[in-house]
Amino acid sequence: MIRFTSREIRDLIISMVVITFLFAYIFSGRTYPDLTLLLVTFIAVGLGFILHELAHKFVAMRYGFWAEYRLWVQGLIFAVITAALGFLFVAPGAVYIHGEYISREQNGKISASGPATNLILAVLFFLLLYYFPINQTVLLIGALGFYINSFLALINLIPIGMLDGSKIIRWNPLVWILMITITGIMVFYAFTGLLF
Repeated sequence: MIRFTSREIRDLIISMVVITFLFAYIFSGRTYPDLTLLLVTFIAVGLGFILHELAHKFVAMRYGFWAEYRLWVQGLIFAVITAALGFLFVAPGAVYIHGEYISREQNGKISASGPATNLILAVLFFLLLYYFPINQTVLLIGALGFYINSFLALINLIPIGMLDGSKIIRWNPLVWILMITITGIMVFYAFTGLLF
């Protein structure tokens, strides 16, 4: 059964609101973003963040572990500082997992679920962009969603420290190579504009 504590819900909401506002602030050229940009950013960025974290939680709980998202206040403060300097580094929190014994395979699959979610979202935003170009707002949601989720997957797949990539590569290097290759191609196309 999936359970959320009141603290976890609060931490997820705070993290998503702050992330949405900071990305919208950067996208607006470091001015106060309008309501449309906030909504677009919430859909394109906020969903990518929250579904990434919830994927970790749900897979961990499927294995029978306790898993809860926790806010990292210092990470949010650092994000605000970097946004004020004109770039953005966001690390608002993480899903903490506890259990008797977490195998390397279980840890790898839990870790892979986050970037895999971002890749799936990137594809869905791409399809939205190309097959449902209803208006400029939908086009912006599709483009930002594709860019941001591709980039989030790439960052999380870097195999250093506590990032997902290091746990995936310890579990199964071939899975990591497949994921990083797909992500690299998507990021290349997203940031060179060859798809658009």
